[in-house]
Amino acid sequence: MLSLERTAELFGVLSTPVRLQIIRALCDGEKNVTHLLAQIEASQPNMSRHLQVLYQSGLLTRRRSGHQIFYCLAEAPKALVCKLVCMQLARDEQVFDIPV
Repeated sequence: MLSLERTAELFGVLSTPVRLQIIRALCDGEKNVTHLLAQIEASQPNMSRHLQVLYQSGLLTRRRSGHQIFYCLAEAPKALVCKLVCMQLARDEQVFDIPV
């Protein structure tokens, strides 16, 4: 039952379109909040909150460089699954009407 609860938590984290956009944007490599905001329509506080949720769930890693924090997809299996799903959705953007 514990694995089902963890799976449900993961799907809960992924249930927000902005978080899926973040994952898709990070498929190209690490980015800071400024780079992500240039690609994704969100306020800075909203973006930071979503990044924190993704980081706490283990889907993202982060590193500090001066005053900036750079985020990238974790190498954990659940992050790789998310990356594969987002990459496939990007390929099928016309079918799913997902902006790239």
